[in-house]
Amino acid sequence: MKSIRYGIVGVGGMGSGHANTIQRIEEASLGAVCDIIPDVANSVGEQFEVPFCTDYRELIDRDDIDCVIVATPHYHHPEIAIYAMERGKPVISEKPISVTVSGADAMVAAAERTGTPFSVMHQSRSEPIWRVAGDIVRSGRLGEIYRTLLIFADFRSQAYYDSGGWRATWIGEGGGVTINQSPHSLDRFTWLGGLPSKVTAYTATRNHNIEVEDVASAMLEYPNGAVGYVYCSTTEAPGTDIMEFAGEKGKLQVVGKTIRFWELPQGVKAFSDSSTEMWTRPEVVEVDLEIPECESGHIAILRNMARHLLYGEELIAPGVEGIKTVEMIDAMILSGKTGKPVDVPVDRALYDAFIEDMKRQSKPKDTGPDRRVTDDVHH
Repeated sequence: MKSIRYGIVGVGGMGSGHANTIQRIEEASLGAVCDIIPDVANSVGEQFEVPFCTDYRELIDRDDIDCVIVATPHYHHPEIAIYAMERGKPVISEKPISVTVSGADAMVAAAERTGTPFSVMHQSRSEPIWRVAGDIVRSGRLGEIYRTLLIFADFRSQAYYDSGGWRATWIGEGGGVTINQSPHSLDRFTWLGGLPSKVTAYTATRNHNIEVEDVASAMLEYPNGAVGYVYCSTTEAPGTDIMEFAGEKGKLQVVGKTIRFWELPQGVKAFSDSSTEMWTRPEVVEVDLEIPECESGHIAILRNMARHLLYGEELIAPGVEGIKTVEMIDAMILSGKTGKPVDVPVDRALYDAFIEDMKRQSKPKDTGPDRRVTDDVHH
């Protein structure tokens, strides 16, 4: 096998974007597409001259499909991905892998039970600065982490939210900014800083006519006593994107596309405990970082899975790690709605009951036909 034949389930904005991206990958080709809306499946199938269908099982069961991309609305990810993995078909799931932690558990269990390769479309992990950040943390250069910070403030118009009946509803998405706009940031945040043990959150619908939150903030407590803060919104312009991790041996800071790292040769607490001077401070050395040139974005994840299947290349964004993002999302939503701290891991039964209650309260949207427009990250 010299080329991986991808099948895409859900060819709206993201799915059709992936179909276009696959055309630029030497190790892969588009084998078939599926969409629940017949006209969409037909249109995209004819555009790329591949078979099309409306039932995901029909696509997955095809002998000429080697790997399945799941690009449907969030609630459908577990069902489709598990069906594929149980039939030995590798999966790339769009983010987040599930609305609920129990759904994420089931996906991870299926991957482990079947031994089927599973990846999540957390493509920002492939960007050069985040590859460097990952190397710094994995090598232990931060030491024990004392504090974390994430600020992801972005903008979405009301027209964006009105573009689809499923958008920004409890029954269609299962949340707002936490589950749709900020999962990439939350993925990198938990990938580098780990999961907190307790989340105390505030959520609100501030600037949009939607059911779900467009602002979410949270105070975090970690098992080692570290603290953190998260803020996510779709109510600001210009956007702000900041992540910071402060540890015993160093501090890592990413602001937009700029990464900085400082080392403390003696260590913060070690210096504090040993110094006899009242006003002295530990030595801080900013490290020059070499940023590699490498492919990044959706194409990197799609090529990476193909090369993983062909040559054993290590996955950039393993699907089993996607559960961390869902833990953060669910903890922030549940704490924000109840006004109470939430322990992590999130209580699965409690969250399932909560989301079902929110879905029952969800109201239909009458915004006209869905506007399936690929965003500029694919361009």
